[in-house]
Amino acid sequence: MVLSLQGCMAVGKTSAARWLAAHDPAFHVSYEDNAAVIAEVRRRGLDKTSYAGYIEIQRLWLQNEVRRWQAAQAYPCTVMDFGAEEIEFYTLHYPRSIGRDWEVEGPLAGELAAVRRCMPRRILFLDAPDEVLRRRKAGDASRDRGFFEHYLTTLLPLKRAWFAAKDNADFLDTAALTPDEAGAAVLEWAARQRSQTP
Repeated sequence: MVLSLQGCMAVGKTSAARWLAAHDPAFHVSYEDNAAVIAEVRRRGLDKTSYAGYIEIQRLWLQNEVRRWQAAQAYPCTVMDFGAEEIEFYTLHYPRSIGRDWEVEGPLAGELAAVRRCMPRRILFLDAPDEVLRRRKAGDASRDRGFFEHYLTTLLPLKRAWFAAKDNADFLDTAALTPDEAGAAVLEWAARQRSQTP
């Protein structure tokens, strides 16, 4: 079984995933691992603001996500800190967020088909009002989030609507929750999904 945590930057996905791993080792947690893709993008000098560069960059990300899902198959239950649904969403919607009408489905048809076979059984979308997300981002100096404002204002509205329309997505409002409370809520949700496994 593969489950996934979703939401905006600074909503607390990674903290909740770490809390889950610390409190129930029966769950395997798969954290985002971007290093190899970022290194390859830099090595090839790819530019995501150009159409050709964007297609090649997303090809790398899509292939990476398939490998990540395949690695998760070694475990009875994996919780992804962002999963295949994230890379599908971003691939299709990022161009629109920068005002580009790029055709991505055609040139990435094979990669998108492969990543769509790697979707989680259920998704938990952690959410909070924009002002709460901004406050949390400002309070976390440990991570570089230079992309945060663009993500919040242009991608997050699309993302909320995209996941609200899915029949396998649940939402958790974390605005009033401490990190421990959010972690406990995520563990309760994940345990409920696991208990429903045939």
